[in-house]
Amino acid sequence: MPHIFCIANQKGGVGKTTTTVNLAAGLAQIGQRVLIVDLDPQGNATMGSGVDKRTLEHTVYDVLLEDVSIAEARQPSPKGGYDVLGANRELSGAEIELVNLERRDRRLKTAIEAAAAEYDFVLIDCPPSLSLLTLNGLTCAHGVIVPMQCEYFALEGLTDLVNTVKQVHANLNRELQLIGLLRVMFDPRITLQQQVSDQLKSHFGDKVFNTVIPRNVRLAEAPSHGMPGVVFDRSSKGAQAFIEFAQELVERVKGGRLK
Repeated sequence: MPHIFCIANQKGGVGKTTTTVNLAAGLAQIGQRVLIVDLDPQGNATMGSGVDKRTLEHTVYDVLLEDVSIAEARQPSPKGGYDVLGANRELSGAEIELVNLERRDRRLKTAIEAAAAEYDFVLIDCPPSLSLLTLNGLTCAHGVIVPMQCEYFALEGLTDLVNTVKQVHANLNRELQLIGLLRVMFDPRITLQQQVSDQLKSHFGDKVFNTVIPRNVRLAEAPSHGMPGVVFDRSSKGAQAFIEFAQELVERVKGGRLK
């Protein structure tokens, strides 16, 4: 069974998709078999992986409706070294269609179980809202990785997300847990960011990943070239940080240090 992680934060614009795509590429570079599931109708993780969402014959939408399997719908990332279960605007309609279906919150879980033997990691890029799509992700995941900027508004959103994880754990998925907090877009020159970072470490302890992702122009440029930053400029500080993060995550998984 692969390790299934949701990349989630109920606050928008915090780097969830950047984290998903670059973590996947980083894991692939250290020999892991990875699948990205794009659960955001904007399809940014799909496009950022070099897969054109406009030309997809099948997407995660078809998988959730059980019309096709993951094996039939997935696409290889041309330069990322991982597979993508893509999304496009069609996914927006899935919410309405899923409401009246049986097992509406467990359909992704069933689909991933059928492809489980082929992957070491499944990374799910969740939309910022708590919806049926996000619920499908949380119901099948072993844990949640939270990318967050070190600013005070981010702390407020974190409290909401922790409560959501607790509710899903209690009612739908006993395996779900908060895996860790990843500090992203970090600028050590800004005193406020350093203060919030220290607060996170004092409150959450080893739930805060040691790796810190710096604010990096090359990571921001990469999606326009249809590839992860880790591939676009491997020597950049941002790319190096994501490879380091991939190694840290694998070490935590192997060492059983996720609880």
